Order: sequence, then structure tokens, then C-alpha cells
Amino acid sequence: MSPRHADWGTRPQWPAKWRSICSAFWLTTACSATTAPAADANTLADISPAGDTQSADAALPLDPTVTELRQVVPSLGLPSEVSPQASNNNLDIADFAGERFLTGRTAPDHFAGPLARLWVIRSKDEHHWQFETQVQLGTDVREPRLLAFAGQLRLYFAQLGDNPSSFEPKGASMMLRNGPANWTAPAPFYLPTFIPWRTQVWNNKAYMIGYTGGAGVYEADGQLIEVHLLQSNDGHSWQPATLGQPVVLKGGVSEVGMAFLADGSVVAVGRNERGETGVGFGSKICRAAPNQAWTCTLDKRKFDSPLVFVHGGSVWLIGRRTLGANGETLDYDVADASKPLADQYLTNQLANWFKRKRCSLWRVDPVSLTVTFALDLPSKGDTCFASALPADARRWVVYNYSSPLDVAADPVWFDGQRGQTRLYRFVLDFRGP
Repeated sequence: MSPRHADWGTRPQWPAKWRSICSAFWLTTACSATTAPAADANTLADISPAGDTQSADAALPLDPTVTELRQVVPSLGLPSEVSPQASNNNLDIADFAGERFLTGRTAPDHFAGPLARLWVIRSKDEHHWQFETQVQLGTDVREPRLLAFAGQLRLYFAQLGDNPSSFEPKGASMMLRNGPANWTAPAPFYLPTFIPWRTQVWNNKAYMIGYTGGAGVYEADGQLIEVHLLQSNDGHSWQPATLGQPVVLKGGVSEVGMAFLADGSVVAVGRNERGETGVGFGSKICRAAPNQAWTCTLDKRKFDSPLVFVHGGSVWLIGRRTLGANGETLDYDVADASKPLADQYLTNQLANWFKRKRCSLWRVDPVSLTVTFALDLPSKGDTCFASALPADARRWVVYNYSSPLDVAADPVWFDGQRGQTRLYRFVLDFRGP
């Protein structure tokens, strides 16, 4: 879950000096964010992607290009019911019944709170949108996922608590669209603390990957996180993709993006933010043959909010990048490995929060299980929770969120989380050789 909930000052296992530092640090999030102004959907068409010198990773010889960038939320084409607040981040897109559907989260800021809402809208031209439904439960709601499958459209999402300083999973819910602006009430599904992360359709089945044990994501000494891979024939009833074996990873990995190769094997990238004793922190790059155990390598970089897809015979990843002073990619795992895991966790988190960010495109080698930088997408500050759909044989339409792109400021991540964020649309054009 790319949005961070910093549970500072609530972990009895941390040394007292760390609790004091983190409690004081958390108090600065009390700053209020202003309401996001509306903007015409075409006003950002000429904005260039925010890029930096990339010295740590060699760029690909044929980097894709970004075109048709524009702001979608806020914009003049939105229905009044959306009513964007200052923070607009988690999102997903799906095509259904000849229209593009977009869902997103809006809240006063990036963190958990009772005013968070999810909304769903639809459009034929991606400029003028019609209202579909919204979810407001008096607690945090996020990770919205749309699934168009078996002639139906469903929305899945996670409910959490209302305390901005803690991460409190309360389970997943789903809603079924019965017709235009007609949706069923949220109904719980699967396990009580399950957080859905990605859905996709492959080989006439729907797949969902998510995780349980989310309360341990921000507690290095907390319970282990279990990543579940599920499949469904109808989008309503979900079973383990491998009979009797729902859990594919157990440890520190939570968010996982995955894609199927032509032979049915899976390539995945998982965020290992919690860390694992003897393993470290960052990300895991994994592969599995059909119905077989996952094999993973460790990467010290952390690719938050991973979205993995296949194009042109290659595996691609969209995920957050942490920038150094000269634009190079920084490792997430910078702590002294001889220290207790909880101390390593805090060191990594505090360092990570005060760095600039980008949402970037990467290439994943499914054999060596390595990740290579391709390019930065239009993004800065608080950013990266992308969703993408193919437009034609060489282009993908991507929706993502970012701190405002039409201002010069390039805030570190922590400052970006307390400010305005907006939803953007652009086209990723993969040029042929």
C-alpha cells in the first residue's frame, strides 16, 4: 500500500529514544492541507515528465516515451459528487460496457482518517465523467480495485481505522455494479484482515493478490505478513490459485505486483518494507512455475506500489523510486545489519521519508530476477499508485497520482504526503526497434 501510516510512538518493543524521536516527528503531521483547486483537464498537456539524472541504473537503449499528459482530478470534467479534497491518491481503472471506469480515494491528507472517501466515475472520452458511486464509512478506506470480468464490474477495497498514526486493517469489501450508478452495498469477503492489492484476468480466470497481517507492516517485531494469491470464476467467490495453498510468501513482503508469462509462470515484485531477520529490507523479485513455490531474490531498493505487466515480450514494473542528491536511485536498506531488526526498520523509514520520490518505469528480467531503470514518469513529491491498460499494440494508458506537476516545488516524500496530490493521465508509448 503505497500510502504510509506511520505508527510512531506506539511500539513498546522499540527503545525509548526511538519512541521519543518518532513521537515528536509524528506531531509535525498536524499541519493542515488546503483544498485542491479545480483545473481544466487540458491545462497540463504541455508539461514534461519530471525527470532526474539516472546514474545508478543504465537506461534502456529504447526507452518508452510519455505523451498526452493531463490532470484528471481535480478538473472541470468531474461530476460534482466527487468533490475532491486536498489528497487524491489510490486509484484504479477498468474498461466495461464501452466506457472507462476510474476509482480513487480523496481525503484531507495522505494518512488514515474518518473523512476518507472512495468514488467511482465513468467516461467515454476520459474528459467528461459521470458519477457512479462512492464509499464513506467513517474510517479510512483505500486500495480500491476495479475488476471487469464475466460480464460484471466489481469494486474491491480495504477498510482501515481512523487513527492517522496507526495501520489498522479491518478487512476487504466488494460491491457489484447492477447498472448505471446502481451498486450493491459493500459486503465483506475473504479473511477479516485481508487487503486486496491487485486484480487481473488471465486465461479466462480472475486473479487477486493481497495480504493479511497488515498490522505488522510497520512493526518489525510484529506478526509476519502473508501474501495470498486467489483465483475466481465469477469475481464473487475466491479460492487459492493453488489448491490448499493460498499463501505464496510469508515474512516482510506486503504489496505485490505480478504478471503471467506465456507459459503460465508468474513474475512478481513485492515490497519488503517490514524486513526479515537475516534477509534485510527493500523488495523481493520472484518467479514461480504454475502451481509451484515462489523463488525470490532480494533487492535493497524499495519499489513501492508495484504494478507489473507484460508488453512486447518483456516484463515491466511501475513503482516508486527514491532519489539521491544527483537523481540517482537510492537503496531503501541503509541500516546497520548488526542492529536489531526494529532499529534497522526505524533507520530505514526515517531516511526514506525525507527523500525526493518519482514514479518510474523499470524492466524486470524474469530469468535473473533483476530490475533495471527505464525512465521517470510525470511525478514528484507524494506519488505512485499507478494503473494501466493497453490502448493498442504499442501504447498503454496510465493513471497515477502525484504532488502538483504545474508548480516548481519538488518536495521530499514526507512533505508531499501532507500537501495536495492530484490524479493524472498519460500515454506510455513503447517504440519498436
